[in-house]
Amino acid sequence: MSVSVQVSTTIDRPIAKVFRFYAINHVANHPRWDPNMHLEQVSAGPIGVGTIIARRNTHFGTPIEGTMEVIEFEPNCAMGVVIHDGPNESRGRVTFEADGPERTRLAINAEIGDVDESMADVVTSMVERTAANIKRLVESEP
Repeated sequence: MSVSVQVSTTIDRPIAKVFRFYAINHVANHPRWDPNMHLEQVSAGPIGVGTIIARRNTHFGTPIEGTMEVIEFEPNCAMGVVIHDGPNESRGRVTFEADGPERTRLAINAEIGDVDESMADVVTSMVERTAANIKRLVESEP
């Protein structure tokens, strides 16, 4: 069973700045908005389709080693990943939409694998916290 989550927020920064923070600098910034995650890019070059990132997730106490592969990367539009945490597969997609010249609508869509419906509220809360943290961090940068 899996849980689907959709969360969005509007960030008071131009789309290029939000995309750079979230997608281009994903490995460096992800632990800033989610301290329970450690990432290390294992493939060479800038982030794009095919990039492989090793991850260590401690959201639920016991560390889970996994990987994330970028499967979609469209500058200033979208970034999609497939995640393997142990035997579980999840998918995530974040879209970026201009809401005027200085505002960006960030939408996070996640399909979390091997999670039953009883965990839906917990997972949704985690994604909502992620969106709020991204907004706070991006808006606090000059």
